[in-house]
Amino acid sequence: DQVKGVLTLQGDALCQADINLKMPRNNQLLHFAFREDKQWKLQQIQDARNHVNQAIYLLMNRDVNYQFKTGLEVLKLMDAVMLQLSRARNRLTTPATLTLPEIASSGLTKMFTPALPADILVNFYINLNKLCLTVYQLHVVQPSTTKNFKPAGGSILHNPGAMFEFGNQRYEVSHVHKVECVVPWLNDALVFFTVSLQLCQQLKDKISVFSSYWNYRPY
Repeated sequence: DQVKGVLTLQGDALCQADINLKMPRNNQLLHFAFREDKQWKLQQIQDARNHVNQAIYLLMNRDVNYQFKTGLEVLKLMDAVMLQLSRARNRLTTPATLTLPEIASSGLTKMFTPALPADILVNFYINLNKLCLTVYQLHVVQPSTTKNFKPAGGSILHNPGAMFEFGNQRYEVSHVHKVECVVPWLNDALVFFTVSLQLCQQLKDKISVFSSYWNYRPY
């Protein structure tokens, strides 16, 4: 109930975002949206695509009439391809861990109109087949407070109570709101990664079986 919005994802780009946030301390409703001239690139999707392109390059950079000479040559190629496919899948299944100062200094904070208040941070990321939006509400840690200041490290999701320093000011997370939405084509991509890795492994298994017959010498 605290966060509602509409996001438009095209490929690796969030090209529109329209978000409403209800502040719990005073029920004030805040509205902010992407500037019309701005798009936010999701690094996870870009990286996954780059790894897929590298896998395709490994498979296609030979002459069409090229013939493999040994089973070991095929196994090495499959290992290299599977490494790129695994990295691509992992970029979608494992969001980056970020510190709160990294989120605060991100270019994402400059995407919105009106500008985000100083006590609001937002972050977008991919987790499996979902697009996730996290909104952090902050309050200033006064110098006179008796609370021990301990900066939080990197995390995918920071909990209330996490502290950090930014711009010579100390902050503490007071509320965290996370909303997520399933992106069907991301689900398809994860399925295709799994199938492609299985096919590569099946080819490796067949090569290994045939190699064992080839190396067999009856007495």
